[in-house]
Amino acid sequence: MTVLTLLTLAFALAADAFAVAVTTGIQLKKVTASQTLRMAGTFGAFQFSMPVIGWLLGASVHRYIEAIDHWLAFGLLVFVGGHMLKEAWEQRRSGEGAPRPDRADPTRGRALILLGIATSIDAMAVGLSFAMISVNVWLPALVIGVVCFGVTAGGMHLGRLVSAKGNLGGKAIFVGGLVLIAIGVNILREHGVF
Repeated sequence: MTVLTLLTLAFALAADAFAVAVTTGIQLKKVTASQTLRMAGTFGAFQFSMPVIGWLLGASVHRYIEAIDHWLAFGLLVFVGGHMLKEAWEQRRSGEGAPRPDRADPTRGRALILLGIATSIDAMAVGLSFAMISVNVWLPALVIGVVCFGVTAGGMHLGRLVSAKGNLGGKAIFVGGLVLIAIGVNILREHGVF
């Protein structure tokens, strides 16, 4: 595998993480170093570990995982996105203009873990393909994880900059929920569901 091929693969796998990171930056408005490290670190760790898991599982379980991986990613993204839409609706009804810090930080808790899994499921399939063509997974997994870390951190701060251009308030949470659901639908489309 050439360096260019590996970097192209790493950036392609990080695309979903980038979209989620931009949405998160818009939603949060102010992105702290700890929020950046939490989200980028979690996404990078999942992007590193999923190819390794796929590689360890090997070709014997490929057909079973391949049949449901896109549905799992879709379900997780719709769950988190739906939660964000519900939160935006509640804020609109209660008249809150901006997200409350205790309710709207996707860089913490269960939401962060679910987003990390959902944005890295496709990396497991890459690991499975590495096993089938006898490619050692460790260096590619490391590159994939590091690229995802950087792309996620950059995406969060790009979202923060976009948010600084105007007061988006609860609209950002609504848009973020729609983006996550759209990513889930796109995953199904890419897998030929429709």
